[in-house]
Amino acid sequence: MLYFNCDYTEGAHPHILEKMQETNLEQTIGYGEDEYCEQARALIRRECGRYDVDVHFLVGGTQANFTVIRASLRSHQGVIAPVTGHINGHETGAVEATGHKVLAQACGPEGKLTADQVEQAVTAHWTDEAREHLVQPKMVYISHPTENGALYTLAELEALSHTCREHGLYLFLDGARLGYGLTARGSDVSMADLARLCDAFYIGGTKCGALFGEAVVIANPQLKPDFRYSIKQNGGMLAKGRLLGIQFLTLFEDQRAGLPHCRSLPGSWVPLFCRVPHQPAVPHLPQPAAGPPERKVRLLHLGEGGRRPHRYPPVHQLGHPGRGRGTANRRHPRLGQGAVKTPLLKKAKRSQSILLWLLFASHRKLYSSKPW
Repeated sequence: MLYFNCDYTEGAHPHILEKMQETNLEQTIGYGEDEYCEQARALIRRECGRYDVDVHFLVGGTQANFTVIRASLRSHQGVIAPVTGHINGHETGAVEATGHKVLAQACGPEGKLTADQVEQAVTAHWTDEAREHLVQPKMVYISHPTENGALYTLAELEALSHTCREHGLYLFLDGARLGYGLTARGSDVSMADLARLCDAFYIGGTKCGALFGEAVVIANPQLKPDFRYSIKQNGGMLAKGRLLGIQFLTLFEDQRAGLPHCRSLPGSWVPLFCRVPHQPAVPHLPQPAAGPPERKVRLLHLGEGGRRPHRYPPVHQLGHPGRGRGTANRRHPRLGQGAVKTPLLKKAKRSQSILLWLLFASHRKLYSSKPW
């Protein structure tokens, strides 16, 4: 059965799973600063035709939307969006939760926002005598394709970009389904056009063959500083960031599909899953051995009761006072420079003896008639 109710009903492209399996045991640094993320950034910059853009990897589309908007706007500013826009109707008020209002504009059945509508909204604000009491528009949000499935033409994007720059607005494009828009029949928009016309946009991976992940591209120098701070503050900085880098690196590698760079299609970037024949959602991966390898752990003898696993050396190996080795010989900060700690084993035994003596003394005092 085929499902058309959602564009992430399956897992990920087989090549992504193969690459993750291939690199699974490699050790890399975290938070998106590993070599795979850097290679993916280089490929994305190549497709944008600009090497001065910043590329950041986030986990999901809603997270990318409110992170970019929150990082770009001041507290009194809002974002103009079509009434059908994803940030207006399908994100549980995520943008408003960050303190920024979505200034929804009526739109036609295609769900597009036009340059004339932006012009009218901005003019209405700045000609209002009580504008200081209103939310100031500072950003324009659109998606390509729209929530209704329509595509922006290059002329429409150029008009929007011109209007935004004329009024000092940021143009932000939601690219959760960007792969569909760039490769759709009849589309005349490329990723290089987006990098030229938008202040920021993102490339959706979750809906285009990846397990998860969105690549945020920032072209406007005003929005670049401290953006990683905003990613971290908004919960978007993945510790194992290489999982995002590996996926986008695989999606942008034409060699994996065995095809040239697909420049004949309208969009210069063609998602990997659009270039290869359909394959099963779950590829055949090498099976592990009959059982997991036996882990050798150090055992600490507990006496006649048996043994239990322990990752630390036994107490008697920690050293003795006065011999100058072991953690038990470190000088105690509260006892002065010349004092040393009592060995852990002796300290435990002494504490146990004191407790037993106190219990015995209390019992004898309460129940004995003779003075002691």
